[in-house]
Amino acid sequence: MDIEIGSHLYRNTDGTVEVEGVPQITLTLPKPGGPLLINFITYDEAGRVIAKVVDSALQFNERRAHELTRTRTSLTLKNLETGKVVLRAELKEDGRVTLREGEFRTVRGHILQISPTEWRVEKKKMSGGQTDLEGKSAAIG
Repeated sequence: MDIEIGSHLYRNTDGTVEVEGVPQITLTLPKPGGPLLINFITYDEAGRVIAKVVDSALQFNERRAHELTRTRTSLTLKNLETGKVVLRAELKEDGRVTLREGEFRTVRGHILQISPTEWRVEKKKMSGGQTDLEGKSAAIG
């Protein structure tokens, strides 16, 4: 599976995105064209789980602070308190999954920001280019 995070393309991944060494996002396509199934966890500054998405459904929602909107080919998780998009994923016609917007905490309490031009966590960032992962997980941070 090809995953575009910000503007960097990770080709031939296993569908897993590891953030700071921990699998935090898993993307699955049971059939070409969808549905796009996402598993995702976001944490607070102390490393406690505050929201958990399993197979594109919100399974845990601390303080009911998050809202999930999904279609067959997209998912948006939004923080209702701040109004910010936590994670937006979309399946494109060419089979590529894009993560072009989001802001959430890692298990270490750091903030990962995804914009259309880059991803950034702590002092690490990536913009443009592509990496062939040969069936491995995409590792960021």
